[in-house]
Amino acid sequence: MAMKGYLDEYEKLVIRMNTPRVVIDNGVCSSATIVKVDSPRGHGILLEAVQILTDLNLSIKKAYISSDGRWNMDVFHVTDINGNKLNDQSVLRYIEESIETVYYGEDIEVNGLTALELTGTDRIGLLSEMFAVLSDLNCDVVDAKLWTHNGRVASIIYLKDCTSGSPILDSHRISKIEGRLKNVLNGDNNVNSPAKTCVSMDVMTHVERRLHQLMFEDRDYEKRYKKHERDPMVVVTVQNWAERGYSVVNVHCRDRTKLLFDVVCTLTDMEYAVFHATINTSEDQAHLEFYIRHKDGSPISSEAERQRVIQCLEAAVERRASEGVRLELRHPDKQGLLAKVTRTFRENGLNVTRTEISTSCGMATNIFYVTDANGDGADSKLIESVREKIGLEWLRVKEMPSLNHKKGDGEEEQQTKAVLVSLGSLVWRNLVSFGLIKSCS
Repeated sequence: MAMKGYLDEYEKLVIRMNTPRVVIDNGVCSSATIVKVDSPRGHGILLEAVQILTDLNLSIKKAYISSDGRWNMDVFHVTDINGNKLNDQSVLRYIEESIETVYYGEDIEVNGLTALELTGTDRIGLLSEMFAVLSDLNCDVVDAKLWTHNGRVASIIYLKDCTSGSPILDSHRISKIEGRLKNVLNGDNNVNSPAKTCVSMDVMTHVERRLHQLMFEDRDYEKRYKKHERDPMVVVTVQNWAERGYSVVNVHCRDRTKLLFDVVCTLTDMEYAVFHATINTSEDQAHLEFYIRHKDGSPISSEAERQRVIQCLEAAVERRASEGVRLELRHPDKQGLLAKVTRTFRENGLNVTRTEISTSCGMATNIFYVTDANGDGADSKLIESVREKIGLEWLRVKEMPSLNHKKGDGEEEQQTKAVLVSLGSLVWRNLVSFGLIKSCS
């Protein structure tokens, strides 16, 4: 009994040692809420913390990441989407509890739904054909996300049977659904990049992380077409800092929501560990600097690997960059709704570049980003014509929420400008000033 009591106390000590400490402070900074996370070092832990913040649609204005041996200290300056500090106590409690819980591996399962993963070649009208097939096969799309990038498409769709409302489990029916969708995705008979469809067995992975993984596995970062040129506003550089044994990654691009998640997600899934980082935003620009190594502790070792990292990070930034007009459909859910709406888009020459489908309490809330057939901005008269056909009260044009950057003092602005011209000094100065590392390290 004494030994059992000793083991219980030892187990409690281990849990306390490995449980992150989350401190949220609204008094230190006048323009943002500070979220500080102290945690044991582990691959993917930084990504989990960033994921929790971005899933709440919070904007990360600045961040300082540091690892000292086996311990991490991450400091995030966050605001809501309107640029205000966080004052809702329920949100603050949720952040604290979620970051602590995630370290025990607790995930959300999708119950009562069948998840399909799809990748293939993008083309005009593809989404309309996909939803038409699913409607014809008596499948109800409850939730879905679809991304397009560089001529490729990746999607995760959650289905149930229209009649029974139950998940689709019959293997023959699933094979039929997969086969029909694969035929649609292979519409141009692209033998070099064949479509893939499968029932997702990885229901635990965050859906947007899984979309990045699907695009990465499809090697969307390699395929180049004339009409899919690199965004000139995305600049990624990678250099080795031999004295410290790090590879230093700099990303400069337009700021947007979930940017930090997309970059950290890609580095994590490429098996790189982030040891130190600074993230700064100013007006509509973002500057991210990471000090990384392989999981085995080695830096990037070849020019081919360096170029691959650059390509993959450019793709990660571009995949979620919003192209086109943002349309929001709110409509009572019914069978064939998505097929009808996307068919109207196709018949009027609108191309869907990204979409988010969700259904709750019998109401469908669907977001579509649309361009014209050439990938350019759709004419406003065309958009209004499509709205009239679908229903002005159901389909609305929604402006992208602008990221509010409140001006800081001169010192903060000078620090932001210094990110791109300094390879190493800024990150260490910030980490030392925050007390995250010693000045002699």
